[in-house]
Amino acid sequence: MRNIYDLSADELVDMLAGWGEPSYRARQIWEWLYRHKVASFDAMTNIPRGIRERLAAETLLGNLEEVSRSVSSDGETLKKLLKLNDGVLIESVLMRYERRRTACLSTQAGCAVGCAFCATGQMGFVRNLTSGEIVEQAIHFARELESEGGRLSNVVLMGMGEPMLNYDAVLTAIRRLNDPHGIGIGQRHITLSTAGVVPGIRRFTAEGLQVRLAVSLHAATDELRDRLVPLNRKWPLADLIAACRYYVERVGRRVTFEWALINGVNDTSEQADALGALLGGLTCHVNLIPLNPTDGFEGRPSDPARVRAFAARLEQLGIPVTVRLRRGIDISAGCGQLRAAHGKSNSKHV
Repeated sequence: MRNIYDLSADELVDMLAGWGEPSYRARQIWEWLYRHKVASFDAMTNIPRGIRERLAAETLLGNLEEVSRSVSSDGETLKKLLKLNDGVLIESVLMRYERRRTACLSTQAGCAVGCAFCATGQMGFVRNLTSGEIVEQAIHFARELESEGGRLSNVVLMGMGEPMLNYDAVLTAIRRLNDPHGIGIGQRHITLSTAGVVPGIRRFTAEGLQVRLAVSLHAATDELRDRLVPLNRKWPLADLIAACRYYVERVGRRVTFEWALINGVNDTSEQADALGALLGGLTCHVNLIPLNPTDGFEGRPSDPARVRAFAARLEQLGIPVTVRLRRGIDISAGCGQLRAAHGKSNSKHV
């Protein structure tokens, strides 16, 4: 059966028309799905029982089943391990800030990019998620927040996978998340992240959206970035930064560069100077965050003194920078860590 969240508004109209139903029924169902975020077809109280029964018989109201959840000790980070209907596991994270509630969504199960320090990259690629599976992660969190009297305000596509390698599904999901007749998250409250898929950045630029662009950079020289982010061997820094400059010129928005600080590796004064030279004149912002350790990578997070020194040097070079707090360390909130821990737990019982 097809996941109803994979249907566009027009496809839902066509399906209902095939059943001999008027188009307004599709609009009503759409509202129940995305505005009310119902968990069952029976909750669609203004839809005739016969249609609800046929929906239940011929479509799935979502593909995601919650396997486990972990809440950080401060209560501000919630991580869910979700199982798709084919048994594949993915992760999603909800981060509670003072003025916003942000969902970090996965776009693939696993990842083919293979960043050295990333738990998702260490597990390899499984499959792309559908647009419906991406959106449904947001619905899970939005439903939970609304039951508490809150609302989901922001979405970042920074979970498992490389969004630009699942481009069509990701763009469909972004438009669905932004739909004013549905979840209604503003474009400027949605962030699309990439490890540096240059053709994807250029294609995304042509969309003309006001969605934020974040690039996982982590190194300012090709030699080091080839080791940390293997994608760099295909699209080196010169090509990547040129695409980012093109984005800024065409869209008029800054680029955010993510930088996981690894002690003694990319937190040196040489890397800070190289980064300053690389980003000079570009409208951008650098987010520094000490590495989230994983079992498959020997590197460790930079100590506070090295973090401060790196940030101070960037500021001296005129590069806007923010040092971010690591969220959910006590619940393995880094991408792929909860799924990896689940796999280890299961292997003990084989």
